[in-house]
Amino acid sequence: MRRRPQMPTLPSWLPLDPYVLALLATVALAALLPARGAAAPVADGASTAAVALLFFLYGARLSTREALDGLRHWRLHLAVLACTFVLFPVLGLAARALVPTLLTPPLYSGLLFLCLVPSTIQSSIAFTSIARGNVPAAMCAGSFSSLAGIFLTPLLAAGLLGHDAGGFSLDSLLKIVLQLLLPFLLGQSLRRWVGGFLTRNRAVLGYVDRGSILLVVYAAFSAGMVAGIWHQVSVARLGALMAVEAALLTVMLLVTWYGAGRLGFDRADRIAIQFAGSKKSLAAGLPMASVLFGAQASLAVLPLMLFHQMQLMVCAVLARRRAADADPELPSDRVVEVSRTAQHPAPGAR
Repeated sequence: MRRRPQMPTLPSWLPLDPYVLALLATVALAALLPARGAAAPVADGASTAAVALLFFLYGARLSTREALDGLRHWRLHLAVLACTFVLFPVLGLAARALVPTLLTPPLYSGLLFLCLVPSTIQSSIAFTSIARGNVPAAMCAGSFSSLAGIFLTPLLAAGLLGHDAGGFSLDSLLKIVLQLLLPFLLGQSLRRWVGGFLTRNRAVLGYVDRGSILLVVYAAFSAGMVAGIWHQVSVARLGALMAVEAALLTVMLLVTWYGAGRLGFDRADRIAIQFAGSKKSLAAGLPMASVLFGAQASLAVLPLMLFHQMQLMVCAVLARRRAADADPELPSDRVVEVSRTAQHPAPGAR
């Protein structure tokens, strides 16, 4: 059967995707109708419960055997972890020189926090797949990064952000462990009974994923509106922030690709390192920011939200080019499919 002509791939990675529109609508709702008074703890409690459920489902879905098998490729995982929790923070610290010329102190705190959060899982897998890279390695690297981030992100925030992460304490670390790690471990323990259901109903995790992020965004931006902090951000400052983030993403994409080559990794592994080592997770970063920054969380997560969409757009194009280098005959509909999967992940984390 002849293949029908395909539509151009450009719309699949434009920022006008339904989930991005939902994020913008959530921010607008928080601006117009923020959760105040008795509604504020209800919104916070709902977002906390949704994130805990999300990590429970992650744990129930991840195969323990796959995770243990992935440990065999320890050099690749160390490379990704070094990019995520060493190189990114170093670049974030270097960006302090841009304050106050380009970035305000609150925006810089958000940018540095962005550099401390773990990598993604689903989008790393999707882009590695379309680029013909090592998909199992990307899956394990993203999973290990997410687990390490439960401990490393708040500890790095305490050491590098100091008083800017005003909500950090041992109590904050305990809250993060209870909200993220404990549900994940509980999901792992119940995987024998829950895993089959998730395999048959992959959309469930996608709905919980997107819904939990929207709830956290609403709660964080509501707190920001009530605290009256949005007068601190101008259009010029937002433009400067996006330019800085574009430079940050460019540096990381170049370092992960050429650095992995210098370390002797083959093409498939270099692709996995590039896509897993250059990304930051919105799903993991948002709940951590709400705990660490409190009322300032809305400004703290703004750089992460912008970077998240930027990395999807850029990596969609890059994955297509990597795939074309490997197989010039690759059909364009495969690129569209994976680009959409990365922006609307059903079975995994962002």
